[in-house]
Amino acid sequence: MADTSKEGHADLDTVFTDLVRAETRLYNAVAERLKTETGIGAGHFELLRHVRDHPDARVADLASAFAIGVGTTSKIVDRLEKEGWLKRRPNPANRRSSLLALTAAGESVLSRAEPVWRAAIQETLGGVVAAEELTALAPILAALRSDLERRDLGLPTG
Repeated sequence: MADTSKEGHADLDTVFTDLVRAETRLYNAVAERLKTETGIGAGHFELLRHVRDHPDARVADLASAFAIGVGTTSKIVDRLEKEGWLKRRPNPANRRSSLLALTAAGESVLSRAEPVWRAAIQETLGGVVAAEELTALAPILAALRSDLERRDLGLPTG
């Protein structure tokens, strides 16, 4: 829990540490449950969901959305394609890139995984943070994320 100064303000270093550790543990707990119950890893699940929600996404779009390298993203897409969950098709606007789409098997794995993902989040986060606290927290986290994205901070360097 964040320490406060003599003036009653939260210590930024402690808040940062708590935020990072909480995010790591929350993500790991949700990811473990998803993998155990559905066999899909959280990273693969999130990429499949992004492709479903953003038709005609490219590898570069995924890399940008998840703040990971294009090479790493391409390897993940290769794995998802090998699993039969994703397919590539030529990009008519740029022959050097492909457009991504879910296969029927990809839709199926998402339909099985999404309820598990939501339940794990609800059980892990929802039992600790009240609805009104989430309502207050959501715009703070959105503003932080937006600022980091606007300034291109936290992107892979390699």
